[in-house]
Amino acid sequence: MIKNQKSGARLNKFISHNTKYSRREADKLIAEGKVEVNGKVVTDLATRVTRDDKVKVNGRFVRPKALHEMTVVAYHKPKGELVTKKDPRGRKTIYDSLPKKFAHFVPVGRLDYASEGLLLLTDNPRVADILMRSNLERVYNLKIRGSVTHAMEKAMQEGITIKGKKGAHEKSTIDEMAFAPFFAYQILKNEPNYSKIRVAIGEGKNRELRRFFAHFDREVVDLHRVSFGGISLNNLPKGKTRYLSQKEYDDLHAFINEQLEAEQKNKERA
Repeated sequence: MIKNQKSGARLNKFISHNTKYSRREADKLIAEGKVEVNGKVVTDLATRVTRDDKVKVNGRFVRPKALHEMTVVAYHKPKGELVTKKDPRGRKTIYDSLPKKFAHFVPVGRLDYASEGLLLLTDNPRVADILMRSNLERVYNLKIRGSVTHAMEKAMQEGITIKGKKGAHEKSTIDEMAFAPFFAYQILKNEPNYSKIRVAIGEGKNRELRRFFAHFDREVVDLHRVSFGGISLNNLPKGKTRYLSQKEYDDLHAFINEQLEAEQKNKERA
């Protein structure tokens, strides 16, 4: 049965999650009558489906991916690239640099245009969603303009809620942001002009670290992510990719299984 109400996922999302087509390409295929759901051609872009529905694209069945079916790659994103498919202003995106075989991979979170470092990408969007929502440790090397103050250290140790948009993207609508205590931090250099600090956090909010330090009137002039969930950048050159090691895959599978078990327990309690 086709789901047209709130249950299930949008048809274009289902197709993009389980094939190499993007959502925009999926919309085009739907509009052209090249998509069938349970034996019937569907042209309504608002159609929703579940994993139980039988979806065909160009006459071929789309098989939903299981969580263990995933490929994950590490990419060393340089400054000056957007983490998006296309930019209306014509700026360079990560997909201009990534090998074409990764064109359908989705990023796990974001690094802004002026930031660099480790970016994970996967061909399984469900995996990407689990990792993005997790509190896995993210480690960053930062260079800030000015010194590290006691107030900043106290906020890193205890957490803080800030108001205002200092350090946020110009189009951000978020006026307030809560920061959990940092997992750890290490002051590498503390001087009046510039300071260097390594921080470990468990969140991935938009421009989170830039907003945190902007609250203390400190500009982040360099932001470099060096690890995510135990997966490290190591010596991967800028603009290059690598596949995960077997151990990294094993750890990732174990974490995802833990998350699914926790979600199931929460559902049973509800």
